[in-house]
Amino acid sequence: MRKKIIAANWKMNLTIGEAEAFLDTFLLEIGEESGADIVIAPAFTALSKVAERLSKSSTIKLAAQNMSFEKSGAFTGEVSAAMLRDLYVRYVILGHSERRTLFGETDEIVNKKVRAAHEASLKPILCVGETLAERDADRVEEVLETQLRGSLAGMNSKEIAETVIAYEPVWAIGTGRVASPEQAQAAHAFIRKTIALIADPSVAEKIRIQYGGSVKPDNAKTLMSQPDIDGALVGGASLDPRAFTEIVKAAASCE
Repeated sequence: MRKKIIAANWKMNLTIGEAEAFLDTFLLEIGEESGADIVIAPAFTALSKVAERLSKSSTIKLAAQNMSFEKSGAFTGEVSAAMLRDLYVRYVILGHSERRTLFGETDEIVNKKVRAAHEASLKPILCVGETLAERDADRVEEVLETQLRGSLAGMNSKEIAETVIAYEPVWAIGTGRVASPEQAQAAHAFIRKTIALIADPSVAEKIRIQYGGSVKPDNAKTLMSQPDIDGALVGGASLDPRAFTEIVKAAASCE
């Protein structure tokens, strides 16, 4: 049985003070909930303070929203895996559609980052997903397979098994539109089938695949009750501590 994993992606939101206020409420609301793995990815500026606040929690892990594949050097504005490890970061979100579309990250770049994360013992949350035009052109499986094979190239079965895949249809991110449970399940099942081909069936059974794209308390349980959906990567709703608590609890209540 794959344990559900819920990750909060705060994107470019919440100052240090706002992050602390979020945690004041969230930690009280969530209590000792351990039925799902919980990951929080604040902005880089808040990582240190959030790490400090989560240091006594055994159930909530810290994530970064991005990182460089370079170890160090003259790369102004970049952050290395070692710098993240220094802040007790455990997960890192890589290949998010906003990084791909707004900042030109290719599968090759994402692959370098995923491999660098594993080398530093960070767990990547690898994002894949199609645009609305690609879905309308019936290219969903083609796009997903290309992104998966490109982003996971050169990795061994252990590394792939320890990667979290986040299926995020680009047309559902921040739009209020959500893939139907049937659409989401079909994409997740295809991703698992593709992982079986890239690695092997045992890896495909172990790997956790999240859904991302306008996840809210009122749709979370329906989505995560699907057989191949192992959690959620939550954007807008993760900025509200009570809404995020409800989503975590919905995940924990799934069979």
